[in-house]
Amino acid sequence: MVVLLPVILSLVGAAAGVLGFVLWSAQGVDAGALTRQTDLARHVIETELKRIPHDQESVTIWDDAIYNTKLAFNAAWIDTNLGTWMREYFGHDDVIVLDQDDQPIYAMSEGARADPGREATALGDIRVLIANLRRLLTEGGADAYEKGNTPTAPNVAALRLVGGVPSLVSIAPIISDSGTIKQDPTTIFLHVSIVRLDVDYAQRLGEQYQIPDAGFDLYPDTSSGRDGLLPLTDSAGRFITFLQWTPVTPGRDLLMQTLPVIVGAFLIAGLVAALLVYQLWRKSHALEVGRADAEYRAAHDHLTGLPNRTTFEAILARTLAQRPSRDRRTSVLMLDLDRFKQVNDTLGHRAGDDLIQAVGQRLGEMLANGDTLARLGGDEFAIVHAHAPGLMAALGLSQRIVEAINKPFDIFGSEAFVGVSIGIATADLNEADAHELTRRADIALYEAKATGRNRAVVFEDSMNEFLQNRKTIEVELREALRRDDQLSVAFQPLFGRDGQIVGAEALARWVHPRLGQISPAHFIPVAEATGLISQLGAFVLRAACSMGAKWPGHTFAANISPVQLRDPTFTATVLDLLRTTGMQAQDLELEITEGILLEEASEATEALRLLRSAGIKIALDDFGTGYSSLNYLKRYPVDRIKIDRSFVSQLAPGSVSVAIVQAMVTLAHALKIEVTAEGVETHEQAEVLDALGCNIYQGFLFSAPVSPGNLEAVLRQPRSQVA
Repeated sequence: MVVLLPVILSLVGAAAGVLGFVLWSAQGVDAGALTRQTDLARHVIETELKRIPHDQESVTIWDDAIYNTKLAFNAAWIDTNLGTWMREYFGHDDVIVLDQDDQPIYAMSEGARADPGREATALGDIRVLIANLRRLLTEGGADAYEKGNTPTAPNVAALRLVGGVPSLVSIAPIISDSGTIKQDPTTIFLHVSIVRLDVDYAQRLGEQYQIPDAGFDLYPDTSSGRDGLLPLTDSAGRFITFLQWTPVTPGRDLLMQTLPVIVGAFLIAGLVAALLVYQLWRKSHALEVGRADAEYRAAHDHLTGLPNRTTFEAILARTLAQRPSRDRRTSVLMLDLDRFKQVNDTLGHRAGDDLIQAVGQRLGEMLANGDTLARLGGDEFAIVHAHAPGLMAALGLSQRIVEAINKPFDIFGSEAFVGVSIGIATADLNEADAHELTRRADIALYEAKATGRNRAVVFEDSMNEFLQNRKTIEVELREALRRDDQLSVAFQPLFGRDGQIVGAEALARWVHPRLGQISPAHFIPVAEATGLISQLGAFVLRAACSMGAKWPGHTFAANISPVQLRDPTFTATVLDLLRTTGMQAQDLELEITEGILLEEASEATEALRLLRSAGIKIALDDFGTGYSSLNYLKRYPVDRIKIDRSFVSQLAPGSVSVAIVQAMVTLAHALKIEVTAEGVETHEQAEVLDALGCNIYQGFLFSAPVSPGNLEAVLRQPRSQVA
């Protein structure tokens, strides 16, 4: 192995380097191609939207059109020239002719004459466009054309949802081409032409502009390789649909051509290495295999060499079966490391393994003869401790463990700091149930975690009642979600540096008929743990979107949990809420926690990408309390960070928190990220934050959370700002 291992590592390193460079190059070429295709797709839609009015001019700027529509209604002539002609020659799907009162007198749908009354329902979706054209005509547009002062007639064209179908809509006036027929602008008939963004239209676009597998979808779906994605919005910024296509991948095509050669070379090198390793394994296998070693591995943790969970349970059962004497007791200590995940994610899994080994060694040095230390898995340990009657011995041992684990660990030349939470359960004289004793210790450990961590807690019967209370909250919350008279949403305003209200954050509130006001700190964690957070989050998000639709130009934020983000239907739910409420996507801000950025879940990553591509903003909540890694901010771009109230509460001239917050603000602004400070409660804090360059303020100094009605009352004021 001394000779072979360097050779194998060199081969693997060289192969990984070559393959990595090829993959990186191919990805870069494909990314550039996708950018060019996206620009082309955007240009195509803009071109198509300009083409339709030009198509209409061939039949609407015509004296004969006025004679056969307005002066003497000729249905056959209209059908031939204004209806089927637009379908057969230009490919328009629907045509509607409107009189001076904007009532349909003729309709064509997909090349066939249709009932104007039935087609009138489509006019509700384009009334704003009709009104805009009427305004242009009243301002003299049509008259100016008839005098020959301008080469084009006024028209209105836009993207719209018509009958729930994304469509290109163009409205043009029917006016004279010779200028001999004078019309009152208010009596001019209108020609409405609609091109649906359906499968046939997408196929024509794809063939004409070389856009493979082009299609229009209300919900983006990249699972079939259609990664080309262009969100289409109307002139007001409201989301209409996605244009999707299969991108051209020159980099991947080149890779597929060279891949057989690369794979062949790798296989040959791998085969040679595998043969050498196999020969060595055959010779060493006989020395490594033995019954004693197998039994040891089955009973012990492979990383620390400590007894594993199975052995721990067997030892505890034997100890309890011996029945403690009057001067001896047995206690179980359940240990769970605090902040271990931070060390694991920061320094790597190898460092985490070394830390677990060091913790096991340090714990073992503190035990007396007759005690048993076991590793149950992950960062969990357990101790069977024999001691004199009373709790002093178990508590003393726990305190020594807490103090020992708090001391730094030397990991790869760096100091790592962790803590430990401990749950203690002591067996009575008649206690012989190992499972029950372990359960009590687990409950005490949960209590230690929930009440501050880095401490020891002895099991008490009241802790069982606490768990029952959590179950009660779960049941009552399920009932509240089915009703409409308990849950509500309050809005805490957000203020800019000039004191103006720029938006609000939506917050869940629960008033129970028997228990009264229940704090979100009590029911939100229960909702997270039981899966109710998706339903509760949708309730809050719906309220935020409804308010945002009423007050465009203001930012309305809502918190989302990792459970929601991992839900495959979450993206569609958000986009549906934007459509149904009419809220602009850029006015919605979704707040996530730093823990989401640490997850490698592809569902969450893809959901964030799609939401941001639709124009929705992403904010990072409680910034500074977790990992706050620059690498995460670069990998997952966000639009805003929210400095946690624990830093804001300590702001004062000369305080170390000022330097910390200054570093956060500087980092955010360097990355083009806005900063919100939450929990601002004093003028002194506001002055320090203003000097540091904070963008948005939130806290009781400016406003407590208010009801939707009170928020709207403030927003209606000419200048909505804190008093």
